[in-house]
Amino acid sequence: MMKSSGLRAPAPIAKADLIAGVLKGMAVLESFDLQRQRLNATLAAERAGITRAAARRHLLTLAHLGYLESDGRYFWLSAKVLRFSGSFLATSRLPRAVQPMLDRLAVQTAQAYSVAVLDGEEVVIVGRSGSATGRAVRAGLMAPVQAYGLHLGARLPAHATSTGRMLLASLPPVRFRQWLADRRAAGGFARLTPMTLTDPKRLTQAVAQAREDDYCRVSQEHELGVEAVAVPLRDRQGHVVAALNWVSTPAAMPALDQVLPVLLGAASQLRTTL
Repeated sequence: MMKSSGLRAPAPIAKADLIAGVLKGMAVLESFDLQRQRLNATLAAERAGITRAAARRHLLTLAHLGYLESDGRYFWLSAKVLRFSGSFLATSRLPRAVQPMLDRLAVQTAQAYSVAVLDGEEVVIVGRSGSATGRAVRAGLMAPVQAYGLHLGARLPAHATSTGRMLLASLPPVRFRQWLADRRAAGGFARLTPMTLTDPKRLTQAVAQAREDDYCRVSQEHELGVEAVAVPLRDRQGHVVAALNWVSTPAAMPALDQVLPVLLGAASQLRTTL
């Protein structure tokens, strides 16, 4: 099945307009991730929820189109799939709107920042203060934050990240309950560090606290030695469209009363452009 994505519900579609072949093909394509980078027809069928014969045809077709590479038995993603992400980052309003602010914040505070959106059980980084942070590190103004996967397009688990919990807190309650039920049915929540919240009840409490506070702080739940504070980014109508976070090591993270004004000020400025 296709992943549900984003803070807004998927666009409705009449059954007669739904192309089953496209649905299955995208399910096969989405079967590739960090846990399974190479798939054969049997594995792809299991992950996509379709028959082995159908998975084989879709794998061969995607390889024929150049989106997959193969050694004759296993398949893996090719560089052509980046065409979609590159087009999104170049043309979507959100990445272009937040990037100047991210770089400005990094220069002003010598810390690292990113912006993420929700996609199913993960968040996707669509903006990052990469160039400015790199200059600060090279100049000796800040120590590098050795966080795994903090690059544009990276997908991180929503349950263990500050941006993920902030975006989950922004979902309507009925959608968050469905999200939680879907994740539990899929096998629960991965424990990434000893601090990761995996109990649904405790996670629900943490999300509720983020909703009440309108910010979220997560310490070393996604990766040891990495702490982050996130706030929601709202558009002119007040809808949450993304989350902005400040990423640091626990030792270098300033006090919350120093972090929040910076993040909230940036979010307020961005609201007129989102």
